[in-house]
Amino acid sequence: MHTAIHSVKPENIATFLGQKLHGNYEGEMGNRFNKRILGTRIKHQMGAVSIKMYDKFGYVLRIETTVNDVSQFKHSREVQQRDGTVTQKIAPMKKNIYSLYPLSRLLKAANRRYLEFVSSLDDPSDGVKKLEELSESKKANDRSFKGFNFFSREDQKLFEVLAHGEFNINGLQNKSVRRLLPELSPASVFRILKLLRVHGIIKKVSGTRKYYLTKLGKAVIALGLKTKELFIVPQLAQAEAATN
Repeated sequence: MHTAIHSVKPENIATFLGQKLHGNYEGEMGNRFNKRILGTRIKHQMGAVSIKMYDKFGYVLRIETTVNDVSQFKHSREVQQRDGTVTQKIAPMKKNIYSLYPLSRLLKAANRRYLEFVSSLDDPSDGVKKLEELSESKKANDRSFKGFNFFSREDQKLFEVLAHGEFNINGLQNKSVRRLLPELSPASVFRILKLLRVHGIIKKVSGTRKYYLTKLGKAVIALGLKTKELFIVPQLAQAEAATN
């Protein structure tokens, strides 16, 4: 729902409805997000036509396309000319019972295009779960290991060290980490490596003292650094500028 409200642009809405968006279009167009008792709803509107996606209690996904003025759609139909002759032309749809079949086909096609678009969006729910697990304490062998704080200076510094390219190639060891964090003792680094292993950020190479970042570990480090450099720092700078 939240991804769709930011991802769907006016030209996307027109494409869902099988139409083209022209520069001289003057009708109402846009997205609207509402929270209701039964769940949430997102509405994409183009003139008298709208595509809606409902989240029923967080369990049922419902998508529908509704139209209040069928003449917004065009299709091939018989058109009577002024001289009385009848020709087959692409013309606005009429509001009558004979338009129900072609209208249902157009609306089903709009639903299908929207479903294809939604299915291509990344699902962040697994990432949210992983973030919660990394932030919370974890138990292993009757011992409790703290979670990571993505706003902590110490954890940020650790992420920066682990992001060194040499570790991706040669792996990391206690002494290689201490070389970049000289203020830490061997015992402190040992505890940090154990913490990283418990949370699945690094894995040990069997028969050696080397560790390598896991796929999750690489993602976590990239997230920690990007969050700070691309979002937190710029936003704080803007807030400070606005205050001054």
